[in-house]
Amino acid sequence: MLHGSYHTLTRMIILDSKKRERLLDYETRLMIVQLRHPNVFCLQSCYDYFAHEQPRSTIFLFIRSIMFELHPLLLARIQFAFTISFHIIFPAFTIGLASFLAVVEGLWLKTHNNHFQDLYKFWIKIFAVAFGMGVVSGVVMSYQFGTNWSLFSDKVGNVIGPLLGFEVLTAFFLEASFLGIMLFGWGRVSKKMHFSATCIVALGTIISAFWILSANSWMQTPQGFEVLPDGRLYPTDWLKIIFNPSFPYRFIHMLTAAYLTTCFFIGGVGSFYLLKKKYIPHARIMLGMATLLAAIVSPLQLIIGDLHGLNTLKYQPAKIAAMEGIWDTEKGAGLRVFAWPDSKKEMNHFELIIPKLSSLILTHDLNGEVKGLKEWRVEDRPSVFLVFWSFRVMVGLGFLMILMGLTSALSYLRGNLFNNKYLHIGWIIMLPSGFIALLAGWFVTEAGRQPFTVYGVVRTSHSVTPALLGAQVAWSLLAFVIMYTFVFGAGGYYICKLIAKGIPAAKDTEIFYDHSKGIALVRHTSKKEVL
Repeated sequence: MLHGSYHTLTRMIILDSKKRERLLDYETRLMIVQLRHPNVFCLQSCYDYFAHEQPRSTIFLFIRSIMFELHPLLLARIQFAFTISFHIIFPAFTIGLASFLAVVEGLWLKTHNNHFQDLYKFWIKIFAVAFGMGVVSGVVMSYQFGTNWSLFSDKVGNVIGPLLGFEVLTAFFLEASFLGIMLFGWGRVSKKMHFSATCIVALGTIISAFWILSANSWMQTPQGFEVLPDGRLYPTDWLKIIFNPSFPYRFIHMLTAAYLTTCFFIGGVGSFYLLKKKYIPHARIMLGMATLLAAIVSPLQLIIGDLHGLNTLKYQPAKIAAMEGIWDTEKGAGLRVFAWPDSKKEMNHFELIIPKLSSLILTHDLNGEVKGLKEWRVEDRPSVFLVFWSFRVMVGLGFLMILMGLTSALSYLRGNLFNNKYLHIGWIIMLPSGFIALLAGWFVTEAGRQPFTVYGVVRTSHSVTPALLGAQVAWSLLAFVIMYTFVFGAGGYYICKLIAKGIPAAKDTEIFYDHSKGIALVRHTSKKEVL
């Protein structure tokens, strides 16, 4: 350790002041970590090589700059944002797709129209791939709670842990139990049994969203707990924790977002087939169902979003101020349609304002007061630029969804929905819109909660693992980028190949087992006779 200190002082002599400060901070943290965790030394030696030796290529220079300059907290946040952004799109897609499959199979049982059966067999493959990628990406995040966010786990584990456990016990086990029947039980169980399995899996996805949104909403609007002397949060009222103030709005908002995401994906695929003049009956069903859902749910989502905004204004006003780009408290605040927020100067550039509209939307009063960001200390404000523009991306896509849904419904009433190629092109363009809007909404929610992990209670800087080093997170982040590019790139490519391959036609006759005792005995007897 003395040799390490001497080495540090020697190097400090030849460095400028800023580099000396960074190096001293780095070496101090390294000494502390080596005392507590001797096994970290090997990894840190690799860091030393990249941080202090002359790089031989551009990639080494890039890795060195990231590892040496960025703080572990920032890297940990980037890593979690990266992994959760990949993860959230798959559960949202499977929530909507499972319900779609349940409706399609129910319509097939009711009408005996084989086109519904064809659609089920086509989309069940895509559902299986999306479900698998959702599970894989979700497991990764669980480990990050221990590796990168150990203080967060220690402080809030008494609250968050049981909620995530309830999700596993009530939803994941339910999905896992009946997913096998849903995927491999066609022709091996009765029609009603298979339909029941599909409905149970669809219900399981909704229950899963219930618990995950309950946990995340509690982090936004915490209640029903007490802070112990050691800093840990202890639950005192589970009903208040589960049904916290923002949960009902965020749960419904998320479900409708999931349905809209799936709706525009299915509608885009149906429109693609109509443009190619392939699988016309199936494409008409897909586009027709997507139009019906978009025309009803898109305007409904606008109303739910307004209610959610009012709730956010009450419990997280700083987030609202960042979403609206309002710096000074205003009465009759205008809506910034366009602006370039500048956090250093605490002002916006290039503003395009609609007078009094923000006050009308947020307070339902033209002269209502909206607090500005200057009401909070700089260290207590969220990232204004990210929240401001993510919110506009989400809302802008939401209005396009409403426009597309109502236009398609009007075209259907006029009798030319399935022949309007310009509308079909519009649906294809809007195919990824649900995923983009979903991610933008989560950026608003999570970035707007900063600088807290539990809003107003636990700061993000007090949640990260104390012994975490920038090199550790940087290497694992690089590994995630490479691995996710390969795994999810392959999964996305396979889904595209399934869509390009098309919809397989059902067989003229298919055998479905009957679970009655008589039939089972007859089949057992006939099998023995054959043998």
